[in-house]
Amino acid sequence: MLKDQDRIFTNLYGMNDRSLNGAKKRGHWDGTAKIIADGRDNIIQKMKDSGLRGRGGAGFPTGLKWSFMPKESDGRPAYLVINADESEPATCKDREIMRHDPHTLIEGALIASFAMGAHASYIYIRGEYIREREALQAAIDECYENGLLGANAAGSGWDFDLYLHHGAGAYICGEETALLESLEGRKGMPRMKPPFPAGAGLYGCPTTVNNVESIAVVPTILRRGPDWFASFGRPNNAGTKLFAITGHVNTPCVFEESMSMSVRELIEVHGGGVRGGWDNLKALIPGGASCPVLRADQLDEAIMDFDWMRENKSSFGTGCMIVMDKSTDVVKAIWRLSKFFKHESCGQCTPCREGTGWMMRVMERLVAGEASVEEIDMLFDVTKQVEGHTICALGDAAAWPIQGLIRNFRDEIEDRIKKGRAIAAE
Repeated sequence: MLKDQDRIFTNLYGMNDRSLNGAKKRGHWDGTAKIIADGRDNIIQKMKDSGLRGRGGAGFPTGLKWSFMPKESDGRPAYLVINADESEPATCKDREIMRHDPHTLIEGALIASFAMGAHASYIYIRGEYIREREALQAAIDECYENGLLGANAAGSGWDFDLYLHHGAGAYICGEETALLESLEGRKGMPRMKPPFPAGAGLYGCPTTVNNVESIAVVPTILRRGPDWFASFGRPNNAGTKLFAITGHVNTPCVFEESMSMSVRELIEVHGGGVRGGWDNLKALIPGGASCPVLRADQLDEAIMDFDWMRENKSSFGTGCMIVMDKSTDVVKAIWRLSKFFKHESCGQCTPCREGTGWMMRVMERLVAGEASVEEIDMLFDVTKQVEGHTICALGDAAAWPIQGLIRNFRDEIEDRIKKGRAIAAE
């Protein structure tokens, strides 16, 4: 269990003052200029040493990502873009940072931008987050009024401007290059890579796109030292992390906890246990809708981190779990997700444009028990043709839940088909 003194987000539930004064009382904006005085190379090295991996789902090492930015400017400006789109179903952790602890994000944006040579940063916030945008904008205004943003930001000698951009509520804009397209005023459609954003991103300039939580933890890591952060979790899975538990638990919540804790402990301690007890657990989606579903019998020894989930053919994602008890129609649940991904496909890549609709329609027939057993393997085969054959990861996100369903609940699909045939025969 994480001790209170080790929590980075000390106002996660909005119990305290979220204003600048409240944030300063909780230790934020303390010696920011001193942190920046450490220099770009030292800051990036400390981020590498901390072991922080991106908190937006992919888990790419944050310090390494920063180091891809050009050391010397070729005349083009550099940008930090903060991905606050958070549109993966079941993922609702970043909104708590923006709503209740916005100064962690703003201070992190200043330090991270300095480390990458950026004088400007954009926060791209999803269309549905109205109150979050208001809280964040109020905090940004406070920082400008108190000299923490703008010329000589926080007395650091670094000029820095922070802009808040409100999206229109499209899932695809959570993908970093589609987000950049949207930010430039075009339709949110992913770009081909290369060039990668670090070479040519926003307005064709060097750009790094980071998740809200990845940036918001930066000041605390640098204040307390990379070794402190690296002391939590297993090697390669370091740090504290915001988790969420939704679905069939007694106390759905968002909370900060150490990485690499057992799934069962997280659900029992923070989620108040599975509705009807642990034995009533049927399935778990570990980290947002795109992560392959796991069976209950796989979860007794499960560890909540990147490596364990990958080794067990699922994904850690954002660490926001969907818990399903035995009342769940898991086939129908995955059909609902496939319908979501079909709806949110931008249509640019043929495998995704055609494949998501095709997969959804087969899933519809599986739910109704109208498909044949042979179609299960055909559906799995099509998910493999979609996965890895699209510009962005939406094709993968649509394929993985169905793959997890077929791998782990094939018996349930076959029973549904047999039952459907028996009814039709009558």
